[in-house]
Amino acid sequence: MANKQCSVLLSVHPSRALVDEKFKVLVQNASPGAELTVHSHLLSEDKHNWEAFGHYICDSTGSVNLCEDLSLGGTYEGVEPMGLLWSLRPVPGSKPGLRLRKSSVETPLEVTVSVYQGHLTEGFPEHRALAAVLVERWYMAPGVQRIPVTEHNLTATLFLPPGPGPFPAVLDLWGGGGNLVEYRSSLLASHGFAALALDYLTNDLTITAGKMMKNDYFETAYKFLEQHPQIVGSRIAMWGLSAGTAITLKKAAYSKVMKLKCAVCYSGSHVQPVSGSTEELLNYYSKNQDKTRINEKQEVIWHDVFLPIPEDPELKVDMGRVQCPLLLVVGLDDQSIPAFLSAMDIKAMMEKAEKIHLLTLLMYPDAGHLIEPPYSPHTRASIFRVFRTRKLLTLLWGGQTVGHAHAQEDSWRKSLIFLREHLYGRRKTSNL
Repeated sequence: MANKQCSVLLSVHPSRALVDEKFKVLVQNASPGAELTVHSHLLSEDKHNWEAFGHYICDSTGSVNLCEDLSLGGTYEGVEPMGLLWSLRPVPGSKPGLRLRKSSVETPLEVTVSVYQGHLTEGFPEHRALAAVLVERWYMAPGVQRIPVTEHNLTATLFLPPGPGPFPAVLDLWGGGGNLVEYRSSLLASHGFAALALDYLTNDLTITAGKMMKNDYFETAYKFLEQHPQIVGSRIAMWGLSAGTAITLKKAAYSKVMKLKCAVCYSGSHVQPVSGSTEELLNYYSKNQDKTRINEKQEVIWHDVFLPIPEDPELKVDMGRVQCPLLLVVGLDDQSIPAFLSAMDIKAMMEKAEKIHLLTLLMYPDAGHLIEPPYSPHTRASIFRVFRTRKLLTLLWGGQTVGHAHAQEDSWRKSLIFLREHLYGRRKTSNL
């Protein structure tokens, strides 16, 4: 038996790929009917250990194929070939409230996939792996250019796809956590779109955020893209998440400078002071902080801060003014923002204005607030630094792991198709 264990073969294909590409994991040359654990481990940039694992039984040939065989237990169950990634979680004993996010997109996520004898649930470092493979998961495809941008008083990073261009472009806005977040933009560039990751809400107290919180800051970023020699200035989209969605919706409806070709909005709301700046948007949300709730796990629930949807037209974007196609992505288990109620109001407003043909609405029953690129680990709650006060809270984002993971995969695929259709003018076949 010992000799048989030493001859176990493990393959992961491809072992070097983009983070949104699927891989195939195959175990061979084990004993027929053997119980095995297939395990993944990742050491994050902030030096926290993450792991996922599934329990399998070898077939009559001594093989396990994760694309075909059931996981009987572990951090995921069933036929889930990518469960080794989307069910990654901090190892037992880790600091509470962790969230896995990539800071440097110029290096890969390095995931070690291993196979162990027996159905293990803990103490993996204390056991000897039968076989192991190092897997690289990249946000930047070969040839993508990363260009820091500081001109025109912007704090941003431009990602250009391989080749001479010119390319259609996406102005990429993350949410209220602030700072410069690059990994979605670099992945968009890997799929053929120039993308500008824009910091509009820095949490670094050594940098003034005043310039970023004025409405013309976004117009400046748009004009930078419009005038760039490697970008098709008439084919620019915006992509927002959370607070970034609020800004995207307002610009799509009211900006006289930003002539968006289309917009992609995740987990956000149209409720905000229409004539206000980003700072006034945050102040509007802050004044309802007494509506926050805390659950038994001491997780803060912001959901009620945004209720009810106001009747005052000065406090919500008039979606009847939107001229470009809009993709709205909503998780129905979002515990941070009532994005579903906002989506229903947006839909009603666009129907009334006879603009419903511009709206594509994707709703996912078990998805939470943080709908990330495919195979990102689901984060139901995490530590969040409140803008300016620097206060740390554990926020409940929501989502059920399996449903949330499937929502991430489906919404990303459909978002890329949406961008290709409206920015390239044709439905390009997705390679996902």
